[in-house]
Amino acid sequence: MKQVWDLARLNYEPMQQADLADVLELEETVYPHPWSMGNFVDSLSSNYEAWVLRDQNRDLLGYFLMMAIVDEAHLLNVAVSAERQGQGLGRFLLNQAVACARGLGMTSVLLEVRPSNTRALEIYERYGFKHIGRRKGYYPAANQQREDAIVMRFEV
Repeated sequence: MKQVWDLARLNYEPMQQADLADVLELEETVYPHPWSMGNFVDSLSSNYEAWVLRDQNRDLLGYFLMMAIVDEAHLLNVAVSAERQGQGLGRFLLNQAVACARGLGMTSVLLEVRPSNTRALEIYERYGFKHIGRRKGYYPAANQQREDAIVMRFEV
């Protein structure tokens, strides 16, 4: 049965150092090549926009991290817990990221996504992100190989 969330009752809050163990655990369950703890620590110490979404029991549902550069926000990482995917939380986090970018005076949000991550690609396309380029060999892949990144942009 699909969960219906009362978004007003969820906890959407800035990511803190105390969140990182949960964030890393979620990251490692949803990505084949997850960020390291150091990536998250560096992002927080660089004051990137970093937000978590928790349920009423304080279970981590998802998060995003975004870096503002001049007039463009770069969505660095966004994830929803594997058992909570398909319940509208990814769209909620994208809405929050776009609102955050808008609040910072950004004109667009940029992201990279693996071509093999068809679920994320579909979500971004439905949201309105447009393909603007491709970065060859951007991501590490299995067997010492590399995978391209599709670069996408959303005008805020």
